[in-house]
Amino acid sequence: MTQGTTFWRSIEAIHDVVYFAPDAKQRYEAIGLKGYWMGYMASRSAAVGTPPPELVVALFQGFAPRVVERALPDAWSMASRDDILGARYELARAALATALSGADAAHLAAELAAITRGIDFAGKPLAAAHQSLPEPADDAGRLWHAATVIREYRGDCHVAVLTSAGLDGAAANALAVAAGLAGEQQRSMRGWTEDEWAAATSRLVTRGWVDPDGAITETGRSARQQIEDATDRVCAAGLDREATGRTITIEEPLLGLARAVEASGAVSYPNPTGVRRP
Repeated sequence: MTQGTTFWRSIEAIHDVVYFAPDAKQRYEAIGLKGYWMGYMASRSAAVGTPPPELVVALFQGFAPRVVERALPDAWSMASRDDILGARYELARAALATALSGADAAHLAAELAAITRGIDFAGKPLAAAHQSLPEPADDAGRLWHAATVIREYRGDCHVAVLTSAGLDGAAANALAVAAGLAGEQQRSMRGWTEDEWAAATSRLVTRGWVDPDGAITETGRSARQQIEDATDRVCAAGLDREATGRTITIEEPLLGLARAVEASGAVSYPNPTGVRRP
C-alpha cells in the first residue's frame, strides 16, 4: 500500500462513521426528517445550502436520481438546515468517542485543519462547501469536520475521474461490486433497478472489464486500479507543499485512529462506500 493510499483510506474511515451509526435514522427523525436516506441526502448536501435534487445527483454521483428525489427537496421543509447539520455532527462525535479515547484528538484536528487550508478547491464543489462551514469548537468536532472536507475533496476528484473514464453512476457501482469492494446489495442501496443494473453491466462487458456473468476481468481490475491511481494524482495536484508534507507526517497516527474506528465497530468492511480498509 502506498503512503498516499493509507492516508486517504484512513480519512474515509473517520468520515464514514456518520453513515453506519446505529442511531442515524432515529437522530434524523427526531428533528423531523423521514427515515435514514432522507437524513443521508439532506445532511451530506446541507453544506451546499438547500440544494435541489438535480444538483445533489450531480455532486454525489453513484445514486439513482429517484433515490435523491424521494428525499429532496422535501427534507428542507421538514427540518432546518442548522438542525440537520447539528444532528450530523452529533452523530460523528458519538460514533468517534470510543476510537478517540486513546488518541490525541487536538493534535489530529489541528493537523487535518491545516491540510484543508492547503487545498485548491477549484472544481471540488462539495469539499469547498464543507470547508465553508463554521469549524466546531471541540476537538472531536473539529477533527471530523476537517476529515470530512478532505474526504469530500477526494470524492470530488474521484467523480471527475470516473466521468472522464466514461462511467456513469450505475456502471461505477457495478464495477465496484465486481471488484469485491461492495456487496451484492449495492444495486438496491443505490436505487438502481435490475434493468438499469443489467444495462450497466452490459456496458462493462462491452469494454471487457467484466465477463458476461459479471465477474471482473484482469482488464477490468487494471482499469479500476488506474482509476484509483488517477484519483490520487488529481488529489495530490491540488495540495500545496505544506499540506502534502502534513499528509505524510500525520499518516501513522491517522492510521491508528482509523483502525481504532474499525475495532470499535463504527465502520466495517466491505461496505457501500467501496473503499478498502486502511
